[in-house]
Amino acid sequence: MFTDENASGWAWPDETTRMIDRRTFLVRMGAGLASQLPARRPRSSEFVFARLRYDSGDWDYNPKVAGNILDTIVQYTSIPVFPEEIVITADSPELLAFPFLFMTGHKLVRFSDRERQGLVRFVEKGGLLFSDDCNHDVDGLYAKSFEEEMRRAFPGATTLAKIPNAHALYRSFFAFDGPPQTSHELNGWGDDMVHDYLRGVERGGRLGVIYSNKDYGCEWDYDWRNKRFRREDNTRFAVNVVVYCMT
Repeated sequence: MFTDENASGWAWPDETTRMIDRRTFLVRMGAGLASQLPARRPRSSEFVFARLRYDSGDWDYNPKVAGNILDTIVQYTSIPVFPEEIVITADSPELLAFPFLFMTGHKLVRFSDRERQGLVRFVEKGGLLFSDDCNHDVDGLYAKSFEEEMRRAFPGATTLAKIPNAHALYRSFFAFDGPPQTSHELNGWGDDMVHDYLRGVERGGRLGVIYSNKDYGCEWDYDWRNKRFRREDNTRFAVNVVVYCMT
C-alpha cells in the first residue's frame, strides 16, 4: 500500500499547496484533458480514484463519477488528489499500490481465479473495494453474481453482512444516519425494495468491501461543474468513503 511519513498514507498539504493543486485539477478536468496529458505516476501522498476493469460486464459504466468525486475531495478536504482515473484489473501486480478501488456495472460479474486471488490480497493488505450495483436489471444480475463471487473470495458467515448505521463509515467526515438514499435504487438486490443499509466484508476490524445496491454511480454521474445547480451536494457521502479508506 501507499507509504509516506504519515501512517495514514498521505500528507496534508499547506493551504498554498492545496490552492495550487485545486487550480491544476480544475484546469485539467475542466478542459477534458486529463486522459490526454502525458501520464505520470501518482505520488504516494495523493488519493487515486482506481476503477476495476472486469471482462464479464460493463465495468466502464458511469464515466463521470471519477471527476465528480475527485472534485468533491478537493472541495471539502485537504487530501491531495491525482487528477486522472486509473483503470486496473484485479490480477494486476500494481493493484496493491492503490488503497481504493471502485467497481460498478449492471451485468454479470465473473472473476478468474487470479482475479479473485488478487482481490483477496488487496483487501487483506488494507485496500477498500467499493462495489456499486447500477441495478437497472430487475433480476438483480450484478447483485446475484457479485455476491456469489464475494462468497467464493471471502467464505464465512459474516460475508456481506449489513453495515450498521452506527458504523464509523457514517461519521468519518460528514455525519449521516446511514447510507444516503438515491433516486435509482428501487430494484435493489433484485427484490424491488429500498434498503436502509449497505453490506460489506470486514478484515482486521476494518471494512475491506463496501457493497451498495443504491446506484451511487448513476447518482454521481454528472459533470462536476453542474454541482452548483443542485440544492444539496449528493456526492458528500463519497468524502466519507474516501476519508474512511485513507485514515
